[in-house]
Amino acid sequence: MNTQTETTTWPDLAIGLYDRLTGRGAEISYEMNNLEVMVPSNASSNANHAKWTVNGTLKIRTQDKK
Repeated sequence: MNTQTETTTWPDLAIGLYDRLTGRGAEISYEMNNLEVMVPSNASSNANHAKWTVNGTLKIRTQDKK
């Protein structure tokens, strides 16, 4: 039987990914230049989208230091 629940929000997705990777000593690192993202208003298939643009560099790093 499948006991997993469906992720319905972006924060829940990020938390789940972080929990899985940092438990293994992993580091999450992204570097993007001139990023354009269509951001949904919610996680449903018929969500409205807004275009976000970052002109420059966006760096996101997450590391679990024990």
